[in-house]
Amino acid sequence: MNCVFCKIIAGEIPHKRVYEDDRVIAFLDQNPVNPGHTLLVPKNHSENSIEASTIDLCALVSALQKISPVIRDVVGANGINFLINNGVAAGQAIMHTHWHIIPRFYTDGLKLWNSVDLLPEDATRIADKIIMGLRGRIDT
Repeated sequence: MNCVFCKIIAGEIPHKRVYEDDRVIAFLDQNPVNPGHTLLVPKNHSENSIEASTIDLCALVSALQKISPVIRDVVGANGINFLINNGVAAGQAIMHTHWHIIPRFYTDGLKLWNSVDLLPEDATRIADKIIMGLRGRIDT
C-alpha cells in the first residue's frame, strides 16, 4: 500500500509521535496550523471517517479525550478545534482516516468558514429530505 499514514504507522517515515495505543496513533502535523497541531490516526486503514469501523471511531474519540487537554495545556492554547475532512472536496489530502487536533489562540486569526444565508423553507426542505433518507438506515 502506498498510504503515507500506513507508512508512518509502520515506522517507515519519521514523525513526532506523541501517543499510541493498540488502535490509534497521534503525531505532530508536519505543516501545523498552530504549535501542537496533532493528527490522530487509526492504525487500521480506512479512507475516511465515514468508511471507518465503529470500533476505530470509538478508539479515536477515547484518545481524543485523553490527549487534547494535554496538548491544550502544553502549548497554552485558549481552545481546540477538532477537524475531520472527509473527501477531497472537504479538504482531505491523505486518504486515510485522520482527525486534526488544532490548538487555538485568541490571536491566531484563523477563520474556519463563512456562513451562508438559508431561507427557513429551504432549511425545512433539506431537513425533511435528510429525515427521509435516514429512514431504514438507522436502528431506532
